[in-house]
Amino acid sequence: MKVSAQEEYGLRCLLQLARLGSGEYLTLAQIAEREGITVAYAGKLLWILNKAGLVRSIRGTKGGYMLARPASEIRLSEIIKVLDKGGLQDYCRSYPGTLQACIHTSDCGIRPVIISLHEIVERALSEITLAQLVGPEKSVGAALHQIQGLARHAAPKKSA
Repeated sequence: MKVSAQEEYGLRCLLQLARLGSGEYLTLAQIAEREGITVAYAGKLLWILNKAGLVRSIRGTKGGYMLARPASEIRLSEIIKVLDKGGLQDYCRSYPGTLQACIHTSDCGIRPVIISLHEIVERALSEITLAQLVGPEKSVGAALHQIQGLARHAAPKKSA
């Protein structure tokens, strides 16, 4: 799975907001500065996230952004879905060959593999909340390994 710049920076902006206390918010300029991106790019990302209901904007000269829901209720799968430009829906429509369309549109052995991989990634991302990504890298990594371990034990065992 490839993570686009839009997905990564959108997630980074959300993490900035997830680190805030209750009732706190950040301005667009503060978010842009903390992430080393332009105010225009931060504005674009937060507009997308606001439209999707993940962040809430506060109007006015002292306005800013805050999470629309607690970080513990926002799953990575939801974030990626909002920020993904095309993704799986456009997989077969974004044919890079020299013809106008892929010659395997009616019977393709690759499509089920790609779809299965996307489903696996989707399930994994749906197990992780934004709140679980707040903290030092080492503790976040340990928490994610624990989630992976639980998922592995819950998966049906293959018989030989």
